[in-house]
Amino acid sequence: MKKVLNQLFEYKTLSRKEAEEVLTNIASGTYSEPEIAAFITVYLMRSISVAELSGFRDALMNLCIQIDLSDFDIVDVCGTGGDGKNSFNISTLVAFVLAGAGLKVAKHGNFAVTSACGSSNIMEYLGYKFSTRCDKLRCEIDRTGICFLHAPLFNPAMKNIAPVRKALKIKTFFNMLGPLVNPASPGKQLTGVYSLELARLYNYLFQESGKQYAIVHNLDGYDEISLTSDFKVIMNGIEQIFNPELLNYERTSPAALHGGATVGLAADIFTGILQGKGSEAQNSVVVVNAQMALKCCLPSKSHDECRAIAEESLFSGKALGSLKKLIEMQ
Repeated sequence: MKKVLNQLFEYKTLSRKEAEEVLTNIASGTYSEPEIAAFITVYLMRSISVAELSGFRDALMNLCIQIDLSDFDIVDVCGTGGDGKNSFNISTLVAFVLAGAGLKVAKHGNFAVTSACGSSNIMEYLGYKFSTRCDKLRCEIDRTGICFLHAPLFNPAMKNIAPVRKALKIKTFFNMLGPLVNPASPGKQLTGVYSLELARLYNYLFQESGKQYAIVHNLDGYDEISLTSDFKVIMNGIEQIFNPELLNYERTSPAALHGGATVGLAADIFTGILQGKGSEAQNSVVVVNAQMALKCCLPSKSHDECRAIAEESLFSGKALGSLKKLIEMQ
């Protein structure tokens, strides 16, 4: 690690192969926690390169427990986190809206690192049992339209990094990796990112992968479409800036999107929205993100048609039905 750190301290970058090797060594326990912390800290002070991000992704995909759900034509909805906004669990709600709309979702998620409540916190609180069992996950996605892939179970090698991330309590390049390492390798994906620079990196990597994708970033810093300002969408390589009014949404305030200070409060917000008790701002933010995911998956549909599909799933109770059936199967 000393050689690697000296290289990085001299403002040099790692090749894709070097990055893969370092992360493989971290995962195998080769380095101490202080060495890992020093390595992580480098990327808090300078940008990560495409080659480095690709190498880190390669290492995690090589080490993870992979699962074959390819016959379901799956989609993932996963944000990087790390935006510091503490909004409610929008991407997880969107996943159930998509499932209610008839899509097959393999939601990749984790416990919170920089916020009060992550997608895994919500699902565990509601009674979902994390598993790597292929038969369980395939049965869930077949019957309910969705299954949940808890990141630490599928990448147990990451256990050496978890204590360092937890101690730092700030976003690191591991936030960047989450949406890139879904063990089911979905062919379709909506990903929210916390910066325009990261959107550019993701666009490059997703184009290389050949998947159908949409990358979203709100220009005031949210890693999802928050409707608090204009936002960028990169859909299959085509970039566009939207404002809420262009898509017939009203602007929201950051306070309207607050996620609650505890897992219990976050879960109450989550289930309340699915039960039809959400505020206009909460409902709109869920719908617009689901709309973009549907547009990504169903490119022949118009934005208005995708919005109508999302609203029907949420307001008819179909999204709630997917959640209830999923929890009943545990």
